[in-house]
Amino acid sequence: MTEPTSPPPDEPEPAPPPRPRGRPASHALPIPWARLRSAASGHQLYKRMLGEVDPKAKPGDLVAVYDRADAPYGVALYNPRSLIALRLLTRGVGDFDAEAFFAERVATAVDFRRRVLGLDASTDAYRLVHDNGDGLPGLVVDRYGDCVVLEFYSLGMHRQAARLERALKTHYPNARFFHRASPHTQSMEGFELTPARGGGTRVKENGVTFIVEPSSGHKTGFFCDQRDNRRAVSDFAAGRKVLDVCSYTGGFALHAKKAGAEEVTAVELDPEAVELLKKNANANQLRVDAVCADAFPYMRQAAQNGRRYGLVVLDPYKLIATSEGYHIGRQKYIDLNRLGMSLVEPGGILVTCSCSGMLSWTDFLQFVRTAAGSSGRRVQIFRKSGAGADHPFAADHPEGEYLKVLWCRVH
Repeated sequence: MTEPTSPPPDEPEPAPPPRPRGRPASHALPIPWARLRSAASGHQLYKRMLGEVDPKAKPGDLVAVYDRADAPYGVALYNPRSLIALRLLTRGVGDFDAEAFFAERVATAVDFRRRVLGLDASTDAYRLVHDNGDGLPGLVVDRYGDCVVLEFYSLGMHRQAARLERALKTHYPNARFFHRASPHTQSMEGFELTPARGGGTRVKENGVTFIVEPSSGHKTGFFCDQRDNRRAVSDFAAGRKVLDVCSYTGGFALHAKKAGAEEVTAVELDPEAVELLKKNANANQLRVDAVCADAFPYMRQAAQNGRRYGLVVLDPYKLIATSEGYHIGRQKYIDLNRLGMSLVEPGGILVTCSCSGMLSWTDFLQFVRTAAGSSGRRVQIFRKSGAGADHPFAADHPEGEYLKVLWCRVH
């Protein structure tokens, strides 16, 4: 539920760029070149790190990158308009071949899901490519049955769409492709995406059926990252009254009801998502009370009315999206968790989530502690979890571990 890129870290301004020296002596690839004036340990190189650039380089191009001493540094996607001017694909330049590179990265990602994780045996809805975690920065690919959805976070990856589809077709020959990108990404990166067209599909997750509309809704139309957590929630649902807050199309709610929950209320602000939630409930022949409402006033009113639940799930949208919005987002997380705790019956379970990549585990834990203190309840945290294994993150890109879930017992 997050965009995989992150803002630049605070660090001193680099030294002024060296005087132009022209084409690096070792550059022999048939793609433009770029020279750095400073570098970082990760795969995101920002505008201030960029030195001289080949005059032939255009936004969205693949470029061979060299350091200040003209030593080969890597191959990257180039966009001078973006804050992230270079998204590094490889370390070192070598005999880079774009067709072979993307085919190999896609094949490796598919093999991980199919052979290593064995996901095809249990579901037909999972993440195929997870940004830097699969060595394809600026790209997310989700599979929903015969639908494969490519979500672009960079102009460079958008320019590679046809090549990516060819690579994916090798493994999913009957796939229908959909392209997604947020208006914010399109504006910041400088491209325009034709609205996705085509009908949706049905998928199965942990024995629960979901209708997915890849051409509409948030992100790619569904959230596979919570698959394991939705299954785990089922263990606590039987015989309880359940409240699923920010339910979207009913992921936690339907798993809880199928596991034997006494009653389930799903609260979601997006009216289109609520309608799809109702369709999902009907597809599973399950009864869920779907409420279209803002979570905060709904929970306040429920508390005033003395409502209590044996299981409460809080899965909000990204409340902290930028460093500037941290303070406001912090207060929203604390308020949401305080309200959630007030609705849990003594000895009940609270499952609280954050999909904000900029929020650390340490800070999220502190928000929950603060909420517990102001609620006057004693809260035990007995489990920490995150996204499914089909959402790997790179060792040098910790922001990729965006989903954080705390499992609590409230007394």
